[in-house]
Formats: sequence, C-alpha cells, structure tokens
Amino acid sequence: MTDLHIDDFYRDVGHIFRHLYALFPRKSVLYVEDICGPDEPDEFGLHHPRFQACFSAMLWLADHDYLRFDSTIGQEALDQAVLTQKSFLLLTAPSDLQLAEPPGPPPLPPSVAAQASSNVAQLRQALKSASSLQITQCVTYLLSRAPIGAR
Repeated sequence: MTDLHIDDFYRDVGHIFRHLYALFPRKSVLYVEDICGPDEPDEFGLHHPRFQACFSAMLWLADHDYLRFDSTIGQEALDQAVLTQKSFLLLTAPSDLQLAEPPGPPPLPPSVAAQASSNVAQLRQALKSASSLQITQCVTYLLSRAPIGAR
C-alpha cells in the first residue's frame, strides 16, 4: 500500500521545480494554489490538510536549499521565490533516468537532443504522464542527485 501523502509530496515538488524553472532567474510569488489547486479555508480560517502539506513542501525545499524566498504570504504563498544554484544546475544537468521514449528518427540537432535528455525534460515528461510512479521515480532521482549541504 502506498503512502498517498508521499505521492502528493513528490507531485508538489515536481510542480514547484517546473514552475520556478519556467520563471528562472526571475523572482516571483509562488502560490500554493498554483501547485495543488484552489482551497477554501473552513469556518475557522484553516486550510485543508492537502493545501497545508503543499505549503510545507515549499518550506521543506527552502530548508534544504532547493529554493529561496523573501517571506511567506500567510500560508498561501512564498514571496520572491527563486530556484537556488543547486536546483538550477540539477534541473539542467543531463539525466541518466529515461522515463520518456528515446527520440526516434529523424535525428535531433545536438542542442535539442541535449535539452531532451536533461533532468527538467524528464520531470516535464513525468508530470505530463500524470503517473504517480513516474513522478516518484523522477523526483526521487532528482533529490538523490543534489549535493547535500551545498550552498
């Protein structure tokens, strides 16, 4: 039996990486609802546990030097969020993980082939597939490749 909260964590991390990579190097507001969908706080002003878990995943990535931000906006967003150098280099590095089908004929130009074999390309493919298994494999691969303690 799978731990659904861990599957959600991997999915959130994948979406956060993809979102911030698309904006790199600009700082931006990273909204929780852009990652895990909208949420209406209950009558006490508390967000759904799924929404809170996504916000916690953002903070975890910051604590482990995958992203930086200036401040939180309640529990709804991170203000001025950006990938760290560690994350940027991790996402642009060539991938040994082959989730996607290798490109077939005609042969791709070298620059296009290099981009298609990058970690971020593999991440996009995993998210596009919507397969929890592929997303888990890809994000686990990424997190295990990042240098620990590098800043």
